[in-house]
Amino acid sequence: MSMMPVLMKTIKNTLRRVFGLHEFRPYQQAIIEDLIDGRDSFVLMPTGGGKSLCYQLPALHRNGLALVVSPLISLMKDQVDALVDLGVRAAFYNSTMEAAEARQILARMHANELDLLYVAPERLMNPDFIARFADIDVALIAIDEAHCVSQWGHDFRPHYAALGGLREHFPGVPLIALTATADPQTRQDILTVLGLNKAAQHVTGFDRPNIRYTVMEKHRPKQQLERFLRNRKQESGIVYALSRKRVEEVAAGLQAKGFAAAAYHAGLAREERKNVQERFLRDDLAIVVATVAFGMGIDKPNVRFVVHYDLPKNIEGYYQETGRAGRDGLPSDALLLFGTQDIVKARLLLENTSNPDQKRIESHKLQAMIGFAESLACRRRVLLGYFGAQIDTDCGNCDICLDPPMRFDATVEAQKVLSCVYRVGERFGIKHVIDVLRGADTERMHRLGHKHLSTYGIGRDKSETEWQSIVRQLIHHGYLDQDISNYSVLKLRAEARTLLRGEHRLQLAQPRIKEKQKKETAKPVEGVDLVDLELFESLRVLRKDLAESQNVPPYIIFGDVSLLEMSRKRPANAEEFLDITGVGQVKLEKHGELFLKAIANFLQVPA
Repeated sequence: MSMMPVLMKTIKNTLRRVFGLHEFRPYQQAIIEDLIDGRDSFVLMPTGGGKSLCYQLPALHRNGLALVVSPLISLMKDQVDALVDLGVRAAFYNSTMEAAEARQILARMHANELDLLYVAPERLMNPDFIARFADIDVALIAIDEAHCVSQWGHDFRPHYAALGGLREHFPGVPLIALTATADPQTRQDILTVLGLNKAAQHVTGFDRPNIRYTVMEKHRPKQQLERFLRNRKQESGIVYALSRKRVEEVAAGLQAKGFAAAAYHAGLAREERKNVQERFLRDDLAIVVATVAFGMGIDKPNVRFVVHYDLPKNIEGYYQETGRAGRDGLPSDALLLFGTQDIVKARLLLENTSNPDQKRIESHKLQAMIGFAESLACRRRVLLGYFGAQIDTDCGNCDICLDPPMRFDATVEAQKVLSCVYRVGERFGIKHVIDVLRGADTERMHRLGHKHLSTYGIGRDKSETEWQSIVRQLIHHGYLDQDISNYSVLKLRAEARTLLRGEHRLQLAQPRIKEKQKKETAKPVEGVDLVDLELFESLRVLRKDLAESQNVPPYIIFGDVSLLEMSRKRPANAEEFLDITGVGQVKLEKHGELFLKAIANFLQVPA
């Protein structure tokens, strides 16, 4: 299908009238024009970059039905709810539907009463379902979360790999594959599996400048988490932990401290998981503590923070999970708590991997993740560099840039550690070595005779945490090994000899274990004064009431970006209200009168 020039002009009208947006984000217009004109596309765009619009808008400009492949039922529902609220004819078809509802959707599909239909990959590739399209015009096929097709990606799904057969069933239909997370190998897999080697490739970059990345060494992590959350009780956030047991412990701890938190993992009953997710989407629950099973289907734009309580297994997973913060573009935080024991556990899990190729790749990915956590350089440089992207200057919005770690000459301290490891016979782990250095007076120390070692008590001048940091950095710098197959005992590497002999000096970073607290007057976005903030909170209450009456999440009514803009610009009539980001014609008709009245009433209240 070749697109007429006059049609090209109408896409901006659709952007404004339907989606309430005034300008395309970078790359969006080129992607949309390619798809409307019938060309295949591969899109690599960060979470929050506007991937969905790249196929939703073309679906309204091409004849027929747009099929959207989505991996999770919850993600389908969120996107369909948002589209329906915009007046778009959209639906999903999945296993959760009652038979009567499913028949109704199929009837609408055959009657050409739908613009977009969201389906799971296993449903789409079912021969009986594909047969239904014999008499239906298919406008385009969009494959979201396309990294799931790659066997060496971090989230491989066999049903996604089967999507390579779409070409045979839908010849001539333009196909767009979209992902926020793909290293060069995964990217090539996507192109090969889906037959997109001749497609236009739109690689928009990975940077999410609104997210502040912070890494803290683990030291009493429950207290560290509580300090981080202390001034964020009104904000939405996700805390990730690696095990179900850890998830439940952390959630219970937060509840005991007065936080509106709940646990989410695959071991819970389906109804309980559904309830937690819905409460979170509707802002009735502030914090979800979860395994990585939670989040891919969450299209919630106002998640203000993501915390990793444990070290993720790879940078792809970490990037995707932190990307769930700040999808609306407003300032958000990503905190990673990182300890040596995390590395030990991750490597032990790797030892159980039987496939040698998979083991090699996962080991490489884990090492890259450790490198990110250990880095003393700009976090964003390390993160983007992993994906093959570069930035010219430091980001200015990570813990390293904002508060550079102090370095010190650690030669003597390192020699003390290495000597102690040698004196205990390279048969003990970190804790015991530190106990010897600090002169711990324990029964074990007496029984082993380690009170008589020359290194006993020579490190009393430093805390346990300081020694942990030094030992960890010595492991990272290659002076020590942790033998994970033998109770994680410390062993000297060949490089340790030159340092013990004093042949060179060693600089290490001071440990970073405390997080600077936000001031209580922190604002949701720069440039919002306290009066605007008061109006913003008032509009949030109205939004919540409307959402509850319509049984939808609050962001379906309006996102925080829209409410903040209303608070600053204070529109007084329909024309001014239409100038607000996220307000299209349907939104104006549905909600304009109520919000304009609320703004007017607020402005009449004496200060």
